[in-house]
Amino acid sequence: MHGRRLPSWAWVTALTAGALAAVTVLAVQAGSGPRPPAVPTGQAKPTVKPSPSATVAPGPSETAKREIPTSSGEGRRIVYSLGEQRVWLVDPDNNYDNSFAVWPGTISPEKGPYAVSFRREEAAGSDGVDIRHVVYFAVKDGLSVAFSHAVDGASPQPAPGASTGGIRVGVDAGEAIWKFAALGTKISVVD
Repeated sequence: MHGRRLPSWAWVTALTAGALAAVTVLAVQAGSGPRPPAVPTGQAKPTVKPSPSATVAPGPSETAKREIPTSSGEGRRIVYSLGEQRVWLVDPDNNYDNSFAVWPGTISPEKGPYAVSFRREEAAGSDGVDIRHVVYFAVKDGLSVAFSHAVDGASPQPAPGASTGGIRVGVDAGEAIWKFAALGTKISVVD
């Protein structure tokens, strides 16, 4: 007894449909995963809109000059202290003129040496806030870790349950870090 054979067009149709379904599933998974920042290509600049949840938070007192943390390295570098929530821009002679308070996101980089790996003049933060002078230097838990400042000068609290790797600074600090932090600039993350 011979069984009925399916015509070849039925096999081709079934295999094509299966392949399309597999590609669709993979595309959906890839679209929901972390993405590296795109390189700007002359697209229209985003419009500036204040964040509804943003508030301008005063930083710690800037009157006292703070010492550069020990064991933060030598030479020209950016030092980021997780515990003090502060950044120093250190010259080649181990001196600094600029030190800034920061507002870290929910994801902090591990302690250790890094280097500026990418810079972007404007972007939207992972919290939806328009940001400028974005200086990327690490990736943790699939999120980019970077210094930046909100266009409207705000330092919003991360949304409940949101994971953010942005380390926000004030506008003046963001501009100073942007000027200091060329690609490859050393960054030392300490306690």
